Amino acid sequence: MSVIEAIRAGRTFEPAVHPQIALEPFVLQASGFSLWYGKAQALHGVSMHVPRGKVTALIGPSGCGKSTFLRSVNRLNDLIDGVRVEGRLVLSGQDLYAPDVDVIDLRKRMGMVFQKPNPFPMSIFENVVYPLRVDGENRRRMLEEACERSLRGAALWDEVKDRLRQSALGLSGGQQQRLCIARAIVADPEVLLLDEPCSALDPIATLRIEELIHEISQRYTVLIVTHNMQQAARLSDFTAFMYLGRLVEFGPTAEIFQRPRLPETEQYVTGRFG
Repeated sequence: MSVIEAIRAGRTFEPAVHPQIALEPFVLQASGFSLWYGKAQALHGVSMHVPRGKVTALIGPSGCGKSTFLRSVNRLNDLIDGVRVEGRLVLSGQDLYAPDVDVIDLRKRMGMVFQKPNPFPMSIFENVVYPLRVDGENRRRMLEEACERSLRGAALWDEVKDRLRQSALGLSGGQQQRLCIARAIVADPEVLLLDEPCSALDPIATLRIEELIHEISQRYTVLIVTHNMQQAARLSDFTAFMYLGRLVEFGPTAEIFQRPRLPETEQYVTGRFG
């Protein structure tokens, strides 16, 4: 029985985790992590280590649990009625679902960028420094320095430095997404979570965002969900293939795309199923 058939039949199997993963220091560890929306199980015993300081891509067909796993890391799924979890998600030694975890403080340790740009209806400057203001920072010089540093980091400073007081809603879609990345990194997060950040953008804006992700990956651990196989191959150091809420194969991106352990992985990344 193939892995895909076993998953569809609800049978347990051992995912193909390449040995190189064990050699990497990791920032995030999932151990037997499962999640339910009411009676519907969306994640089934996912166990994986997300390497520190690298880009890890989550790939798989729609509905395979990629975004659910990503949103579990900063506990956005808590906002949905009927959600429950089992297993562990550990960030830098802290169990993210321990009873004493302050979810607000937890989310400050992560940056999150969604599929569609979501700038706030305020100035460009206030968009970028919003996480710092929420954290109580009101010193003007500190905010200005952080704003410039983050906009430079998001490759947006030169385009907006003369209109920081103007509404962020006047930016183009690609600029808005880079603004959201600037906002996500302003507080120097431990992990940057990207949920299909280019899916709503045109090819030129997508290229700019991909270049930006490559640049910021030198400073941050990045976990990205993408449907685009070419994008995953271009951007990521490691790739995890998921199917129907289960981890199927996880390894260095070059091996996943060129020498996968499982025929099902090869079939997916070459477009023969999914």
